[in-house]
Amino acid sequence: MDSPGIADSEVRLVELIFPHQTNHIGTLFGGNALAMMDKAAFLSATRYARRSMVTVASDRVEFKVPVRAGQIVELVARVARVGRTSVTVGVEMYAEELLSRDRVLATHGSFVFVAINEKGKPVPIVDEDGPDSA
Repeated sequence: MDSPGIADSEVRLVELIFPHQTNHIGTLFGGNALAMMDKAAFLSATRYARRSMVTVASDRVEFKVPVRAGQIVELVARVARVGRTSVTVGVEMYAEELLSRDRVLATHGSFVFVAINEKGKPVPIVDEDGPDSA
């Protein structure tokens, strides 16, 4: 098995924002934004580690500009740090106008995941004997 590469961990998800995803003022509800970001981060962490992963923390999610119904969002998630049993993933959410190329960083944050075994206990990301052990 090849050792994991951070460059291979990048995940991109694209969504169209519909009115039912917005709050009372017509902008993307924060909880929906966090769910999309966590999903992208989970996929990136899992793609990197190839282990069962669970979210253990989110850190400094910053909403820079509102996202409105009818806009496209692109989520870009990349592994930023690898620990023994954990992976930290940075996520950027870009808002884009559907009919133009206008695009802006709307939200960003980081998410921490831990690799777990079938009993829910933390396990090393890479086997103790090295990445090629079987």
